[in-house]
Amino acid sequence: MDPEQVKILLIAGAVAAVGGAAGYYIARYLKGSITVSLPRTAFNPGEQIEGSFQLLTRKEVNGNNLTAVLVATETTRERGYNGKTRTRTREIYRSGQTLEQARVYPAGYAASYEFKIPVPAEQSLAGTDSILGQALNMLNSFGRRISWKVEVRLDAEGVDLASSKGVTVNRPGLF
Repeated sequence: MDPEQVKILLIAGAVAAVGGAAGYYIARYLKGSITVSLPRTAFNPGEQIEGSFQLLTRKEVNGNNLTAVLVATETTRERGYNGKTRTRTREIYRSGQTLEQARVYPAGYAASYEFKIPVPAEQSLAGTDSILGQALNMLNSFGRRISWKVEVRLDAEGVDLASSKGVTVNRPGLF
């Protein structure tokens, strides 16, 4: 295969990927939307996140369940022996509530929902509550970032409706 054919295949592949992504978001928009509203976005461990969201369907949606969850994602950066930096991301926490079970949402359906999700105590993430455990956890946390978000999702046939808002969960100091 000559270099011109490889270039054409790469360009066609990129156009197909962009077209597929655009098609997904257009289908999701035409199905409906969810808009999350949080009166505050900074919380301490053990507090409750209280918020609401608007659900709007533009056409009939067969929903499996409607959930509001708190998700924590840990991103770590590690430097290898050869000097290269590697980034890893993993979900470390997910908890929430199911607001509605399976049902059919008619076209033009609009409703407001409220939710309350507890923020976990720091010990449940760190695995220890001793001073020594906190110090070791703090030393290991350099190069580690935890991102939090509230995610509302209508699991539906075909394309899901989902929205999220980033929140901050404060980490208590060592002393």
